[in-house]
Amino acid sequence: MKSIHPNPEKLQAFLADMTDDTSLIMLNLLKYRDQAAYPDDFDAEPYSGEQAYQTYSAAAGKHVAAVGGRLLWMGAVQASLIAPEGEEWDAAMLVQYPSKRAFWQMISAPEYQKLTVHRTAALEDSRLIVTVGQMDG
Repeated sequence: MKSIHPNPEKLQAFLADMTDDTSLIMLNLLKYRDQAAYPDDFDAEPYSGEQAYQTYSAAAGKHVAAVGGRLLWMGAVQASLIAPEGEEWDAAMLVQYPSKRAFWQMISAPEYQKLTVHRTAALEDSRLIVTVGQMDG
């Protein structure tokens, strides 16, 4: 099943305990559209999905940093060796946030919300997987 936006029930359950200040690392899996799919009333150049995601990412990075987060790593996916048939990704990235509160602060900000038009236009499919560290060093 293709997914672009967070499931509201899953997001609400994740955010239920806003006192948790554990650092999070978000694994993002991205599948770009061949051609970005902007709304008809949005004035945009005819970008590829990857170009539209780059537009989103450049602006979103400032919002990530503003809440104390940071991009740890991003790379092009070369192969999916263990995955359901047909599940392929173009890129993967790891983004660290200092807490759930910081993540929520970012994604709920009106300025950030305006940027998501580029992300939505860019992606055919995505995953956002929340992780917390289990090892030191």
